[in-house]
Amino acid sequence: MKIYFLGTGTSIGVPEMGCDCDVCMSTDAKDKRLRSSVMVEHEGKRILIDCGPDFRQQMLRVGVKKIDGVLITHEHYDHVGGIDDIRPFSKYGDVPIYAEKMVIKHLLERIPYCFGSNKYPGSPKLKLVEIEPDVEFKIGDVMVRPLRVMHGDLPILGFRMGRMAYLTDMKSISEVYVKELNDLDILIVNALHIREHPCHQNLVQAIEFATKIGATETYFVHMSHYIGLHADIEKRLPPHIHLAYDGLEIEI
Repeated sequence: MKIYFLGTGTSIGVPEMGCDCDVCMSTDAKDKRLRSSVMVEHEGKRILIDCGPDFRQQMLRVGVKKIDGVLITHEHYDHVGGIDDIRPFSKYGDVPIYAEKMVIKHLLERIPYCFGSNKYPGSPKLKLVEIEPDVEFKIGDVMVRPLRVMHGDLPILGFRMGRMAYLTDMKSISEVYVKELNDLDILIVNALHIREHPCHQNLVQAIEFATKIGATETYFVHMSHYIGLHADIEKRLPPHIHLAYDGLEIEI
């Protein structure tokens, strides 16, 4: 399994427009963060998790030619705003979009021209596939298990594939689902910034959660400019816990 970190930033990315803080003005490439998304290559399949507004830029950098499925964690724009840009990948056939019932409803309302029987010429060829927590499904030979995560009061999804799990925008998770995260080689989870936030884990909470899960390696994503400079924070983290960065590639 190979994991590409396409973006590791929060909803407005880093640098934030109009900001002159140390992080936004940093010349370190690891402080430049597009909206959060990863691509997983496993068992001959390429699976995208979330498709935000930076999707086009991310795909041009990675240079892949085919996507076999897209997993959507929730309907917020920074996680679905790039779905229209999937259209070049449609030449290989309909691209399956896996999402919960309510997320599908939002997509149909926001980008109806991408779906239905009367799509305009050139619109992406997409296939909406409804999923739900605890019900495993396969993309090719890859088994995917959706997990319930709470984004403040909003129920969203995390995903486990093999010995890797991806949880973004998480504030809390039931102990029932914590048990689903045993024996992980890789845990990818959000760490918004230093201060308390009503809908996201902060850095301290993310470290506590990562320590509880005990994955071989943990990588933090969905970080704002308030997280601090990558080089400074990385040195202060416990062993086997890291700040991910755009362009990072890891292999299990």
